Amino acid sequence: MTDAKVFFHSNLKLLRTRRKYSQGQQAELLGYTRAKYTAMENGKTENPPLVDLIKIAAFFKISVDDLVKSDLTRWSELELRKLETGGLEYVSGKKLRLLSITVNAENKENLEYVPVKAKAGYLAGHADPDFIAALPKFTLPNLPGGTFRMFPISGDSMLPLPSGSEVICRYVEDWREIKPHTPCILILNDAQDFVFKFVTMEESQFLLESLNPVFDPYTVDVSDVLEIWQFHSYQSRQMPEPPSDINQVGSVAREILADIRYIKSKF
Repeated sequence: MTDAKVFFHSNLKLLRTRRKYSQGQQAELLGYTRAKYTAMENGKTENPPLVDLIKIAAFFKISVDDLVKSDLTRWSELELRKLETGGLEYVSGKKLRLLSITVNAENKENLEYVPVKAKAGYLAGHADPDFIAALPKFTLPNLPGGTFRMFPISGDSMLPLPSGSEVICRYVEDWREIKPHTPCILILNDAQDFVFKFVTMEESQFLLESLNPVFDPYTVDVSDVLEIWQFHSYQSRQMPEPPSDINQVGSVAREILADIRYIKSKF
């Protein structure tokens, strides 16, 4: 057998001990004799029958492939919990997550725009090729690689980005690549609008924070998220507000503190 078979024995022990079962208890739960189970865990069963591998993988709610080929002893507790709940595959994009796109005559991806009137329908139509094909589409120069979409934002939670702006975002397949406090559009399975927030992954949840400090942060479960689009740029027809007096005072204060630190460094 390959090295993957060796992982089966060590993985079996790890999965059992994480659930705090004795070998006898685990054998009984699987419907095996104590001798048969002990032989498998101790590596004395060189070629476990496929039916046993399927049965054990189903019991621990993981794939046969991970049971046999992955060295789970090197995985973190968080990764193991996500593996057992199916969350790891979903977060990493390995679990089927359909993204419908359109292409132009040159077979290059379009940038689809989701207008305000299509917001409510996006939840049901985000994976529907016909719905996506009906969206307005265009191209923009100098976009990096990836799939992009434009979303309108509303409300005051991300001020000073004005309500009514359109944000251009890149599709994120592997959610683990999102760095803490990254601005993103989230499509939630129970919302009729887009959520535009600073996103930080925390175990099986996302912490969502607004740019406007008036709004309190909150969390959503990973299972409640359908799509994540990372902020790239935005456009607005509204001119930025001039700096307020308090902003000017803050800027002067920062300059004074910098001068003080510089002076102190000379002594």
